[in-house]
Amino acid sequence: MILYMECEFFIPTAHSLKDKRAVVKSMLTRSKQKFNVSTAEIDHQNVWQRTRLAFVIVSSSKEVADNEMAQVLYYLESNPAWECLEFEKEYL
Repeated sequence: MILYMECEFFIPTAHSLKDKRAVVKSMLTRSKQKFNVSTAEIDHQNVWQRTRLAFVIVSSSKEVADNEMAQVLYYLESNPAWECLEFEKEYL
């Protein structure tokens, strides 16, 4: 089972691309280390206060993939530096 998720975030504290990239890079790195996911920034690379991130999990069952992705989403939303605007999941 492959589970793909896209999340869009608003980063109100970012006043430059450097500020934004610091938040995004740290969260992507921590997500990779903490969970069994692949991550990438896929949109809004040149916009100061927005980003769209992609996460992929490969698992033996749908339930395991769902549980792991729910933990990833909870972890991402726990960061006070940004706000999750939307997320979409897709099973492949």
